Amino acid sequence: MIMSNSKIWLSSPHMGGNEQQFVQEAFDTNWVAPLGPNVAGFEEDLEQFLGESVHIAALSSGTAAIHLGLILLGVTAGDEVICQSFTFSASANPILYQGATPVFVDSEPDTWNICPKALEEAITSRIAKGKKPKVIIGVHLYGMPFKVDEITAVAEKYGIPLLEDSAEALGSTYQGKPCGTFGALAALSFNGNKIITTSGGGALVAHTKQEKEKAVFLATQARDNAPHYQHSSIGYNYRLSNICAGIGRGQMEVLDNHIALRRGMHDFYVDLFKDVEGVTVFNEPTADYHSNHWLSAITVDPLQTGGKTREHLRLALEAGNIESRPLWKPMHLQPIFEKYPYYGGNVSAQLFEDGLCLPSGSNLTDAERQRIATVIETFFEK
Repeated sequence: MIMSNSKIWLSSPHMGGNEQQFVQEAFDTNWVAPLGPNVAGFEEDLEQFLGESVHIAALSSGTAAIHLGLILLGVTAGDEVICQSFTFSASANPILYQGATPVFVDSEPDTWNICPKALEEAITSRIAKGKKPKVIIGVHLYGMPFKVDEITAVAEKYGIPLLEDSAEALGSTYQGKPCGTFGALAALSFNGNKIITTSGGGALVAHTKQEKEKAVFLATQARDNAPHYQHSSIGYNYRLSNICAGIGRGQMEVLDNHIALRRGMHDFYVDLFKDVEGVTVFNEPTADYHSNHWLSAITVDPLQTGGKTREHLRLALEAGNIESRPLWKPMHLQPIFEKYPYYGGNVSAQLFEDGLCLPSGSNLTDAERQRIATVIETFFEK
């Protein structure tokens, strides 16, 4: 048997079967404009999935959701916004869109997310400098819920709203409650590599109908209620198209299955590395946490692996035509953000140094898993 050497991707789109039907209906009824029945249907599907009486505004990206979230929470030029440093730049870029200043906070080692102690240190320090932060952005990284109880307690103590970046965590829960429902507002992403995709897209999760309506108003160029085009506010072209929403409706039908398959990939790596000294698979710290394991990740300690590093492993996988990726480079170490305040230690920096994301797609085959296992086992046997 000849084994294929086609590319194994980190996280590729996985269609469920009915996406084309919803898209075809949009063509058949000529709903190819930005709005239409699929948008409303997709929003309703997400509302039912998350529960908690949320209201969903379907948008063009998760970044747009974070941006509108900041606007709805009153962030303007000159304000300061606390943001988890260990994340993708889309969590932080919208802060600059608003002319505000990001204040970055380190992670803790249990969930790799925003550290409650460093968060409170940042808040008290900024208050002492006469700048009380306007919003806190916390991220559920790789689908792992942040320490919800501790983070929300700090946010409530100082009266600062929490904007939940749940772009990677659709289907994850903390104490049985869905990620995306803990913050004052939350952002979801349906980018091509996410657990479900609309080819590109996102959503803002709100707790009131009024917040959703305000988000939709801003996302459709903030057109006033008038027979002519009149604008009293700055608007944005952030609404999800009816075509893309059709893809999303088909994807919602297979979301539970995608979550199960991603979690199965995590279990695959737990078994694969169980006897490899120096490699730790990223896992839930307690039973309170239930991750969708959007991406499975490991840390590699070269002091225990005979000098083998995550970069050596990444290159070995690359030689086998298998994609892997270092963990996010923290924002406070990025050239565009390094001048901004940072609070905490070196947890996120060390994770970036030692961590690697592994192929995690819900569409990986047994043959592809065998290829991954063969490369990894060979690498650590050398």
